[in-house]
Amino acid sequence: MRLPPPVPGGPWWSYRSLLPFYSQALLLLLLLQDGCLGVSSEAAGTRRPNVVLLLTDDQDEVLGGMIPLKKTKALIAEMGMTFSNAYVPSALCCPSRASILTGKYPHNHYVVNNTLEGNCSSKSWQKIQEPNTFPAILRSMCGYQTFFAGKYLNEYGAPDAGGLEHVPLGWSYWFALEKNSKYYNYTLSINGKARRHGENYSVDYLTDVLANVSLDFLDYKSNFEPFFMMISTPAPHSPWTAAPQYQKTFQNITAPRSKNFNIHGTNKHWLIRQAKTPMTNSSIQFLDDAFRKRWQTLLSVDDLVEKLIKRLELNGELNNTYIFYTSDNGYHTGQFSLPIDKRQLYEFDIKVPLLVRGPGIKPNRTSKMLVANIDLGPTILDIAGYDLNKTQMDGMSLLPILRGASNLTWRSDVLVEYQGEGRNVTDPTCPSLSPGVSQCFPDCVCEDAYNNTYACVRTVSSLWNLQYCEFDDQEVFVEVYNLTSDPDQITNIAKSIDPELLGKMNYRLMMLQSCSGPTCRTPGVFDPEYRFNPRLMFSHHGSVRTRRFSKHTL
Repeated sequence: MRLPPPVPGGPWWSYRSLLPFYSQALLLLLLLQDGCLGVSSEAAGTRRPNVVLLLTDDQDEVLGGMIPLKKTKALIAEMGMTFSNAYVPSALCCPSRASILTGKYPHNHYVVNNTLEGNCSSKSWQKIQEPNTFPAILRSMCGYQTFFAGKYLNEYGAPDAGGLEHVPLGWSYWFALEKNSKYYNYTLSINGKARRHGENYSVDYLTDVLANVSLDFLDYKSNFEPFFMMISTPAPHSPWTAAPQYQKTFQNITAPRSKNFNIHGTNKHWLIRQAKTPMTNSSIQFLDDAFRKRWQTLLSVDDLVEKLIKRLELNGELNNTYIFYTSDNGYHTGQFSLPIDKRQLYEFDIKVPLLVRGPGIKPNRTSKMLVANIDLGPTILDIAGYDLNKTQMDGMSLLPILRGASNLTWRSDVLVEYQGEGRNVTDPTCPSLSPGVSQCFPDCVCEDAYNNTYACVRTVSSLWNLQYCEFDDQEVFVEVYNLTSDPDQITNIAKSIDPELLGKMNYRLMMLQSCSGPTCRTPGVFDPEYRFNPRLMFSHHGSVRTRRFSKHTL
């Protein structure tokens, strides 16, 4: 299958056949002078590196989400670097994907949930944020061919958001799923034109369709310019529909019985405390089945990765291509008696896999540096040679880490923030509950609420592995965890931790919640250059001053 023509009104290289060679060279020179010089190459004349970003949907790292992906681990992790401390700034699809694209925390890109009202693919997002995403910069400033396939933002294609005709700035080729993850019976926007798919596995299974159009791009793209590909799979998001050949796998697998599985969330936010413990047998059977099906769907992603890397190698481009593999958020299955979802502040929801291979990256390496998905955009622009000072991104380039830089000064903390969603009416499945909750299960355990609104500082340093969180509710509830001694986050130490440290973490949280660009990269509490004025933190009564959240935007 040949690719359709590039997006109308696309980049200048779409019309290169109309230009004499010297005119193309002149245009490329103008682009390079505008701030995209490319990373240095070992051999003069080597084309700037290509980049591939593989993004899964709801794939955890803490509960074994990478175990099914044997090919991916062999072809990416063992050939490059694994980041063991990779986090998302918000454990929900649309805010997290917006952070990937913009390199910004949610309080700076204003996408707070998966709805149009929450700025997910809204007209405001399209006008303000889309022109400044890193793919838009790659295309307009760096001369990259850009290719997207799969799930974009949850409300993409909605009539009030411009429908499937809308193709975001920055993409030469556009194969985007309408709205949320599906495996069959979905519609794609093919460069702004709708294409409906049915339920025939051989031609419609979405993960395989994404693999096929990606291989087509590699075969039929221009060979004169570097390329960026973003492939965003539905797996392992619900409805967890595996390919036929994988539906009998992992029959003896159940959700991990970790120390925090099926226990009461003592001393936690009220939403966690309301979960029923122990869970019913039917609830446990349901989450075990979901866990198994999630793994089954990932086997097709593993096939996609293998096909892609083989084609890059066949085309002679693998050695000049960076490949990133990550997820938009984690997931939980029974932790603290919460059945299945994300949206919470704990490791199982905010920690994700991040694997990278590419030029200059030594094989089979692990980095313990604290990184976040806001770093992906700056890293990819750095690879392309773009001057990061020209952006307003909150993240940092990972390129020095990938290349093994020594004596590297790096952050010790990242921000995690989430604005809870609740329904204004009583959930019909839980009439005994008041309005304000959402994502409720038949046994009336709810996974979200309007005051499930929190912000956290996640700290990893040579001395501390710590998480400090505040909720915007009537309690102004605080949760603090020492993950060195308590990796399952069972014991909330907010009432026993050193008050001075508590004050410092509170102050740091306030700073991060109001940060933008360079101020998001200032020294954290455990950095040697950190400066703390306790007078800024304590009132006349000696209690820690907490920052309140906006009810409308983060």
